[in-house]
Amino acid sequence: MAKPSPRPISKVANPFWPGVFAGLTGVFLAVALLKFGNPIIFDEKIAAPTDIFEIIFQPWPTRWGYILVGVMVAVGLAVGNWKITLDRKSAFGLFLPIIWMAWQFVSATKSVDPTLTRLTLKHFTVCVTCFYLGWFCLSQVQNYRPVILGILSGMGLVILAGWQQHFGGLEETRQFFYQQPNWRDYPPEFLKRVASTRIYSTLFYPNTLAAAILLFLPISLWGLWSLSAMASLAARICLLALLGAGAMGCLVWSGSKSGWLLFLVLGFLGLLQLSFKASVKKGLVIGLLVIGLGGFALKYASFFQRGATSVVARFDYWRAAVEITKLNPLLGTGPGTFFIPYQKIKAPEAEMTRLCHNDYLQQASDSGIPGFLTFTAFIFGSLLILRPKSSADPMKSAIWLGLVGTCLHSLVEFNLYIPALSWPTFLFLGWLWTREETNRQPPARSVTSRS
Repeated sequence: MAKPSPRPISKVANPFWPGVFAGLTGVFLAVALLKFGNPIIFDEKIAAPTDIFEIIFQPWPTRWGYILVGVMVAVGLAVGNWKITLDRKSAFGLFLPIIWMAWQFVSATKSVDPTLTRLTLKHFTVCVTCFYLGWFCLSQVQNYRPVILGILSGMGLVILAGWQQHFGGLEETRQFFYQQPNWRDYPPEFLKRVASTRIYSTLFYPNTLAAAILLFLPISLWGLWSLSAMASLAARICLLALLGAGAMGCLVWSGSKSGWLLFLVLGFLGLLQLSFKASVKKGLVIGLLVIGLGGFALKYASFFQRGATSVVARFDYWRAAVEITKLNPLLGTGPGTFFIPYQKIKAPEAEMTRLCHNDYLQQASDSGIPGFLTFTAFIFGSLLILRPKSSADPMKSAIWLGLVGTCLHSLVEFNLYIPALSWPTFLFLGWLWTREETNRQPPARSVTSRS
């Protein structure tokens, strides 16, 4: 029996549309980084910009992002390849997100705060939509240059904003804020962020900036190297060094301990994929660990001497999530509602929080054990199945590394509830599943819904 060919590029009537979709995807990724970096549960507090100044410098309400995704869906209908090859692996990747999403709606029927749940459900629906846009539509793009340009543009502006904050912009913003007559009326967590010297660039707070760097830096470095192919070797190395140094400066100034450590993990995984001699690779790994861990110890020694208060606080959030899950094991308390029951059981000395600072445990508390199992299995199962088998596909390796970074970071943060992080994460996961299909020979059984 002849072996079936890998998943084909669909024959669209007008080849213009895949280019349009690639351009929209690049714009979408850049705009998400710059304008949708706040938690979805705060969306109703974000007013729509009223003039060009606010459009440029202020965050946008998430519904504007929904419109952009809707445009991508409309174009994607003309681009997508709707032939589905079914085997155990592809069925796992294709159907688990929709099963998870369906359970979110079931859990919503028992929500303790329907308003928060409604906001969260809209956001989750867009996350899953992005996954299928990656699977069926982005997989049909052959020229990824517009996508890479969008990522580089977004990352470049994020890095510039971070450096501007560190070298005076943060202090200027703080002084302007304190001049407002109602500044004391803002939530305590917002006042704490304003008083901090940690930068956050265009994102919600410093750890969110660290997650964005983990997600986008590997593909940004690969994209810059690929796009500069016509330049000299020295020029290309200088460009990569400039981008890497800019991102590392932002990571250090964000003060994210987890971001620093996970960056070392990504560096270790990235070095393992390089085709260097074993002795050279071993030396690079040792050097990375010595410099990275040494720098971490020097910078954060005083933090641990003071008792690592943020680490202690997270343990209380996680303890509470487990208790909430025990009380509501099947349906949870409703998507996005962690802080409602947490107010009642938090330790007196712990800081109040709106989110659990662990996406997986929050799934358990918000949507019960089924929500936790389906989401966790989808994320870590996908990362395991899609791990690069060789260095033959460097773009896949770069995107996979970024996904590993942000998904591990979600063990200590709430990246799922940040559109700037979760929408690209789902988009990249869907796209990687189709890259996986082209690297293996699927069984002959297939189902075609529409071509």
